[in-house]
Amino acid sequence: MRTKVGVFDVVNVMIMIGLIVVTLYPFWYMISVSLSDELAVMQGKVSLWPVDFTFGWYEQVFNDPRITIGYRNTIFYTTLGTAIALMVTSMGAFALSQKRMLFRKWIMLAIVFTILFGGGMIPSFLVVKELGILNTPWAMMLPGAVGTFNLLVFRTFFEELPEELFDAGRIDGLKDIGLFLRIVVPLSKPVYAAIGLFSAVGIWNNFYSAILYLRNPDLFPLTMILRDLIIKGTLDAEMATQATVGGDLVTTDALKFATIMVTMLPILLLYPFLQKYFVKGVMLGSIKG
Repeated sequence: MRTKVGVFDVVNVMIMIGLIVVTLYPFWYMISVSLSDELAVMQGKVSLWPVDFTFGWYEQVFNDPRITIGYRNTIFYTTLGTAIALMVTSMGAFALSQKRMLFRKWIMLAIVFTILFGGGMIPSFLVVKELGILNTPWAMMLPGAVGTFNLLVFRTFFEELPEELFDAGRIDGLKDIGLFLRIVVPLSKPVYAAIGLFSAVGIWNNFYSAILYLRNPDLFPLTMILRDLIIKGTLDAEMATQATVGGDLVTTDALKFATIMVTMLPILLLYPFLQKYFVKGVMLGSIKG
């Protein structure tokens, strides 16, 4: 049976191809510039493909001790922060998914209220200060450990699990913690993968908390170092414009693009491995609100 292709399908495909090109071209251009020789970049020869291929910019990036420290800190924050977020959020969501929980409705209203009205920067800073975790690694992981959206997705997913499973577990003598660990967690791999990816990407890209809570450069994540490099690049560009010298500007851009690629690639590589769980987890968690 032949499938009929209409004008609507052709327009859809063309729009999608256009969106893909617009989305991917900036990344491709950054890769091309970061792999090209300085002279070729200065002469404007780089567009789609690297010219006079070189790994020199990446060697400079990896020889910078700040990048090594930033990578170490970011991997630590992302790994431990994601584990904490998944554990705390899923346990809270499991409790809220149980209809026999006291004040369940009022607690949910209080949680949803935070979506509409947040405390803001100053109250958050004061809370972190009073907890004694200011300028410590915990300041990068604990304040955002429980996200309201993630909690709602977890709770909705848990509410869809058959009640008969919990009844069977209780007959076998399981308490609430046993039901959670031996029944809920093994059946919830898709939503754990989806929320885990959300949390990991959020922590990996988080530089706002570092600006607000960290003062020790040895604790800075990779995004803070990238931010410093971009600001320095802006200043160099202004100086280059004033001095009518373009060499420093191009050098800074190529090095900046190499640093951006080094910063982005690890978290991008996670998507193919989690894609099947990611799509399934998000769709299952969004069936009921």
